[in-house]
Amino acid sequence: MSHIVLDHPLVHHKLSYLRDRKTSGSQFRLLVEELGMLLAVEATRVLPTESVAIETPLERTQARRLLPLDSVLVPVLRAGLGLVPSFLKLLPTAKVGHLGLYRDHNTLVPVPYYRNFPPILEERHVFVLDPMLATGGSASEAVRQLKSAGARTITLASVLAAPEGIERVQNDHPDLRIVVAAVDRCLNERGYILPGLGDAGDRMFGTT
Repeated sequence: MSHIVLDHPLVHHKLSYLRDRKTSGSQFRLLVEELGMLLAVEATRVLPTESVAIETPLERTQARRLLPLDSVLVPVLRAGLGLVPSFLKLLPTAKVGHLGLYRDHNTLVPVPYYRNFPPILEERHVFVLDPMLATGGSASEAVRQLKSAGARTITLASVLAAPEGIERVQNDHPDLRIVVAAVDRCLNERGYILPGLGDAGDRMFGTT
């Protein structure tokens, strides 16, 4: 499945500040949330709806509403937490799972340390939230963990991606839908996205 890249003036504008090393931690978090809202609009485009009859102040008409079974948001800890508020604003009844993964800086292999998913994943649309799709290792492992728990319809939402990460995830999970705000040039020798924005988690939580 091909990936979707947002091409919008607001995305370009907000990314320019998100990338800037002079941007404060509080402003960085706000920008991630704002970009998350734009990602959420596109990521949720595929949610199924059903026809319902309603009464407007003037007449009876047909409208469309989301199916009753709520979607699931799964942030990849810890940076993925920054995207949760945006998605919850659009999907306030969504269930929220958590998946803890950290990347071994020597091997670049993702190491799982925490997992807690809502029930009935096989019938819900699952959104994996991870601001940075770099090597693709963590994202691929996150999707693998969700599939092993029963999830079948999964969308990955990221702020920045590297071509290498997109290729890796698409090879591992051809059925995965990917929505990103931008695709950068490449990875450096440490597996960081270039030009990128540094470590999203460190900048978000002030641990640089």
